[in-house]
Amino acid sequence: MPQSLSKVYLHLVFHIKTISPQIRETDLERVHAYIGQLVNKTGCVNIWVGGIEDHVHVLCLLSRNETISHLVEEIKRNSSRWIKTIDERYYKNFAWQSGYGCFSVSQSVVDKTLAYIKNQSQHHKNQSFEAEYKSFLTLYEVDYDEEYLFRD
Repeated sequence: MPQSLSKVYLHLVFHIKTISPQIRETDLERVHAYIGQLVNKTGCVNIWVGGIEDHVHVLCLLSRNETISHLVEEIKRNSSRWIKTIDERYYKNFAWQSGYGCFSVSQSVVDKTLAYIKNQSQHHKNQSFEAEYKSFLTLYEVDYDEEYLFRD
């Protein structure tokens, strides 16, 4: 039987709903670690999870047996449920937006992407999430309708 060989790096980006409480800075490390565990649980390989209070970046290797949509569904569904257990009162209405961005990462820029994700708090002192997200869409030449871009 032929063996399927693949090595596909993904950079996932997703945002909280506008009505959702932001992830507290004191909870970010735990949330990112949990999301990393969820990535690994799907058979993908977590490289790094980072972000700030209102959005998450995930750098991972896609399993040859996993789809992007299922990976994101597992991460968002399970992390949303888990985040609510950190502080049931504060995170009672926590939820992720329905959409997400997924961008392929060439082997030659994995280190650059990793550094970018690790530097999110500094990066967002100068650029909003919306501007960042649009720059990814432009860089990757993704067609989008502005009207639906940042809706819950």
